[in-house]
Amino acid sequence: MFFSGDPSTRKRVDLGGRSSKERDRQKLLEQTRLERNKRNLLRQQNSAAIKIQKCFRGRKEVEAERSKVRENFLKTYGKRCHPVDRQCFGPDSDFLRQLLFFFNPTYTTDVSVLVETCRSLLEFVRDSGDIVSLFAGTEYASNPALVRCRVKKYVHACIRAVYGNRNKLRDQLFMESEKSCTSAILLLDAVTLLIDLRLPWACSTVTYLLQSNIYSLFREIVLIGKERSFPASNRVVSSFEHVLALITSHIGQSTCTCPSVDPKCCFPSQILTIPFLWRFFPHLKEVFASPSVSRHYFHQMTLCMKDHINVLPPDIAIDLPGYAILLGNLLEVVGPAFAQPESFTMAVDFATVATFLLKALPSLQSSNMGSKEMSEDDMVIDDEQTEKVLNLGLEQQITNAIDARFLLQLTTVLLGGFSPLNGSHSGQFDEKHVAAVSAVCAFLHATFNILPLERIMTVLAYRTELVPVLWNFMKQCHENQKWSSLSEQSPYLPADAPGWLLPLSVFCPVYKHMLMIVDNEEFYEQEKPLSLKDIRCLIVILRQETTVVIVRGSTAVIGLASVHIRSVSALWQLLWSNPTVPTNFGKSPTDIFAMKKHPLEFLQHRVCVVASELLSQLQDWNNRRQFTPPSEFHADGVNEYFISQAMMENTRANDILKQAPFLVPFTSRAKIFTSQLAAARERNGSSGLFARHRFRIRRDQILEDAFNQLNALSEEDLRGLIRVTFVNELGVEEAGIDGGGIFKDFMENITRAAFDVQYGLFKAMFEGILVDIPFATFFLSKLKQKYNYLNDLPSLDPELYRHLIFLKHYEGDVSDLELYFVIVNNEYGEQTEEELLPRGKSIRVTNENVITFIHLVANHRLNFQIRQQSSHFLRGFQQLIQREWIDMFNEHELQLLISGSLDGIDIDDLRAHTNYTGGYHKEHYVIDMFWEVVKSSSLENQRKFLKFVTGCSRGPLLGFKYLEPLFCIQRAGGNASDEALDRLPTSATCMNLLKFPPYRSKEQMEQKLLYAINADAGFDLS
Repeated sequence: MFFSGDPSTRKRVDLGGRSSKERDRQKLLEQTRLERNKRNLLRQQNSAAIKIQKCFRGRKEVEAERSKVRENFLKTYGKRCHPVDRQCFGPDSDFLRQLLFFFNPTYTTDVSVLVETCRSLLEFVRDSGDIVSLFAGTEYASNPALVRCRVKKYVHACIRAVYGNRNKLRDQLFMESEKSCTSAILLLDAVTLLIDLRLPWACSTVTYLLQSNIYSLFREIVLIGKERSFPASNRVVSSFEHVLALITSHIGQSTCTCPSVDPKCCFPSQILTIPFLWRFFPHLKEVFASPSVSRHYFHQMTLCMKDHINVLPPDIAIDLPGYAILLGNLLEVVGPAFAQPESFTMAVDFATVATFLLKALPSLQSSNMGSKEMSEDDMVIDDEQTEKVLNLGLEQQITNAIDARFLLQLTTVLLGGFSPLNGSHSGQFDEKHVAAVSAVCAFLHATFNILPLERIMTVLAYRTELVPVLWNFMKQCHENQKWSSLSEQSPYLPADAPGWLLPLSVFCPVYKHMLMIVDNEEFYEQEKPLSLKDIRCLIVILRQETTVVIVRGSTAVIGLASVHIRSVSALWQLLWSNPTVPTNFGKSPTDIFAMKKHPLEFLQHRVCVVASELLSQLQDWNNRRQFTPPSEFHADGVNEYFISQAMMENTRANDILKQAPFLVPFTSRAKIFTSQLAAARERNGSSGLFARHRFRIRRDQILEDAFNQLNALSEEDLRGLIRVTFVNELGVEEAGIDGGGIFKDFMENITRAAFDVQYGLFKAMFEGILVDIPFATFFLSKLKQKYNYLNDLPSLDPELYRHLIFLKHYEGDVSDLELYFVIVNNEYGEQTEEELLPRGKSIRVTNENVITFIHLVANHRLNFQIRQQSSHFLRGFQQLIQREWIDMFNEHELQLLISGSLDGIDIDDLRAHTNYTGGYHKEHYVIDMFWEVVKSSSLENQRKFLKFVTGCSRGPLLGFKYLEPLFCIQRAGGNASDEALDRLPTSATCMNLLKFPPYRSKEQMEQKLLYAINADAGFDLS
């Protein structure tokens, strides 16, 4: 058949591979399914409509029946219930049956009838005193179910009546029952009477109330009535408070058989989330603080927290979140509960609950007062990160509750049963010990990140056994490889997380704070609070764990850390090869948000920070008097590649250098510092041939000339090249040409002559020139912008230090000394008093606050009093020396950077790095004699010699290998004639060159050399 040109006859092909019959079958099945679903939906709608109609008709019929019963009841008894007698409450009477059937709290008539019924009930019980027979007749056991049903419904009706009319009755809710017989009081007194624990129906009645969500009704009643103000003293216990206290305390009784109820309906969720609850109900506070009651509710809350169940009602206001209100009320009431015997289990549960609530808190306003304005990095990025601001009164309730007394109670209850001297030698800790350490550490870790540390550290450090107990636990875990026992049993950590995280997060900052006021005798001689042997073990633990934590964020790190790697080299390799760059956390609102979102990562970071700070402080103690080799603080593996990487920002090596500089040997850090200085000088042209500024300095007026000429330079010019020409006493310019040597001589002389000319020190450090000036420890701390503490005080005021140490160890009653929080300043012969605390003149120093007093006095003298001078000095210092350059050095190392080592000059090192020219070589007999003469000279003459040939009396910080150019000895004297040999040695300090004649004898050589270096003739000898 030929193509006709008609496209309609083209055969259609299904590219899906299915035939038309198959398509029709699928369509039929889909249509059948839809029709079947439609019929099912119609049946469900019809069934639902029938049930709704049935329910509506039933309710309507019940309401009609209630109206009928109500009408007959009122005809019989009237609104005042005058014919009511004792038999009306019995099991055979229809009085209560009818009343409870038709009662509606929204009907005024029903409420009036119920109130009169309660009045009659109270009168009958008051007359006879037998309430059981009133409801049960002669024998309760004959029909207990009926009696229990009527009583619980009657009690529930009374509470519903109060709740339904809470706005009308708000003025009556908190009145004392003995002084008034209002409707609210009659209803509540009847409830109090019927839920007495001694009654046989007490448990069934309370259970019915709890299952009816009675606490949510109470919550609404309190929120309506709490706006009334009551006198702070002589508070009476209202009927409402009696009811609330009875129901609350019932659950904690040993005879209680009530089953558990929904946590959303329980007392903590509904009542403890009412702001400032205890102000309105002091009696309820006493009831809740009883051991049995508090133990029950804390355990109930713990179960909810562990399962992360949200059981709290909606927040009352944006600044009054339920979890914060709950925390405030718990903190305020837990103190009396701690005072009860056998409160360990309750304390563990409390710490668990409080820890979870503290972690949920936003940043507190009081802890941020005085801080810098929020930077752009801290600003909110999205709505999820927006932090709430707490009500100021609620914030004060929380912060005031976590005071010294509370912390002392908590740590005593949790850790008091574990002696710091007795450890688990088998390495196995019982669950109680692990639970105590885990609970106290988790709570304190959360507290440290919320509250200002200065408020809580002193009591933890000096009035508790926290440090020795935690150290004993950590040491046993370390020695027996049992760190995993903590993470496995702790509810605060994942099972595979390092077990040392929580203990170190608390131990390190508390022990660091303790070291701030420990004196030398306590630390070195008495070995308190830890022995030197224990401190050496601590250094090993901190160094190993810190190195692991720095590379947080890697699952491999966590796994290896839990196994506890012992090789520092292995840890260094892990640190150096891990690609994770740590995140910088702090205490800004953004960081608090990060803590909530990534709690484990935040905990790892905090441990890294506090462990690094403690290691740095222990290194300072080791510098004062060595108790362990300095290499114990160092990590292996620092090489030239690491140094090159550390000089660049945003590298792993640079991050390690900033976060834990003690892991890097001092010589390596000094190389980095030297390279940074060299790069800065090169950028500013300091290494160029031509100087921008030339100074003409009179040697006999070096102070005045240096000040006038240096002070005229700008910050940029100070970094540039400066050349110096000296003028001798006769007004004649010295012959030397400054190629760098004369400038070094000038800097050394000016800094020694007048340290007040501060630029001398700065310029000397910038040019890499060592100056012989021993600085006090407190001053070096200021160069690093660090706070000084008690141990730095002897370098500034040794007499005040002795007085404070005497006060610290005073065995009597400190208050007898009549000291107050005031310090006397003596400036220019005038004495002025200054308060160390607000109203310090009226605060006496006692045994409880003497440590705080010592801290404040030392801080005033070392930091506050010299803050203005330090600020000016630091401003000038940082014009030349950047802060990050010296942050990698401690105070002892900074002194080495400025002045070099005090151990003398290494002549062998100088000889090994010396060049020879003009006919000399290292085996020449004159050279042998020369080195014998130099080595046998006194240290003073060796320094004079070094200054004679290099312009500086100190050698290079890292050894003579780094002297630029290397020291060189050149033969002088030509043909060695007698006239030539009579000449003195000369030098060219700009080239570190000694021009030395070939003297024939050692005696002649020594005489000429000593004359030259002691001539003090400036550069005229050259």
